[in-house]
Amino acid sequence: MRIASLIRWIVFALAAFILNFPVIATLITSFKSNAEISRNPGLWIREPTLANYATVFDPAGRFDVWQFLGNSLTAALIGTILPIALCFPAAWAMARRGVGMNVLFPAAVNLRALPLIVFAIPLYLMYQTLGLLDTKLGLGLILAVVNIPIALLILTNTVRELPYELEEAARMDGASMATLLFRIVLPMCRPAIVTVFIFGFITAWNEFLFGLMLTTRDAVPITVGASFFFASGGGGVQWGVAAAIIMVSAAPPVLLGLVMYRHIGGSMTGGAVKG
Repeated sequence: MRIASLIRWIVFALAAFILNFPVIATLITSFKSNAEISRNPGLWIREPTLANYATVFDPAGRFDVWQFLGNSLTAALIGTILPIALCFPAAWAMARRGVGMNVLFPAAVNLRALPLIVFAIPLYLMYQTLGLLDTKLGLGLILAVVNIPIALLILTNTVRELPYELEEAARMDGASMATLLFRIVLPMCRPAIVTVFIFGFITAWNEFLFGLMLTTRDAVPITVGASFFFASGGGGVQWGVAAAIIMVSAAPPVLLGLVMYRHIGGSMTGGAVKG
C-alpha cells in the first residue's frame, strides 16, 4: 500500500510539474539577471536577484505598474460585482417563475460562446460616442457583460435546487419580495455567489482584448501594461523584467484562487439539497 501510494504521489508530482512548467520557468527567470539568463537558460538559479522586480516597481521607470494594477482591480470589481447584482434577481425570476427560460436564458448563456472579437468594432464605436474610451468604468462595464453568462448559469441552477418550502413559509408569514430575496434566498446562494465572484474576477482580471482595444493611457489594465515591458529596453527584450511583470500580473488571481478554493467546492454542492 505504501509503495502504491508513493507511486501515486510521484505521478501526481510529475503531472503537476509538467502542467505548470511554463509558470515555474517564468518564475525562475524573474529571479535571474540578463547575463545569467544568457549563460544559464535552465531552471537552476546560481545568483538569484530581485533586480527585475525592482525595475518593474521603480517609481522613476517608464511605466507605472501600480496604476496598471489599480486599473485592473477597479475594472475587475465592476465586472464581477455588477453581474452578481443583475443576475441574482434574474436567476430567481427564471428559476421560480420561468421568466425568459425559453428564450432569454439560452440566449444569454450562449452569448459567451461567441468570440469576443465579433463585438470589437461596434463596441469601439459605441464607446467613442458615449465617451467611455480609456475609462475604468467603460472597461468594467464590458467585463461585466463578459461575466453575465456564467453568473446567470450558476445562479439560476443554484436557485432551482433550493428548497421551495422555505420560500412558501416566508410568504405565509407575510414576507415582502425584498425580504424573500435578500433574507431567505440570498443566504442560501452565498456559496454560489462566492464562486461567481471568484470565476468572474479571474476572468475580468485576465481579459486582454478589451483592455487593449478600449484603453490607451488612463485605464490601461495590468494585462496590457505588462506587454509594454517586453520592448522596454533598447537592446531587445529584457527577459528577466518581462518574467517579473508577468508574475506580478498573475499574482492577484492566483492568490484569490488559493485563498477561496474551498468555497468553490462548497458552492458546487451547496444547492444540491432538493425539497
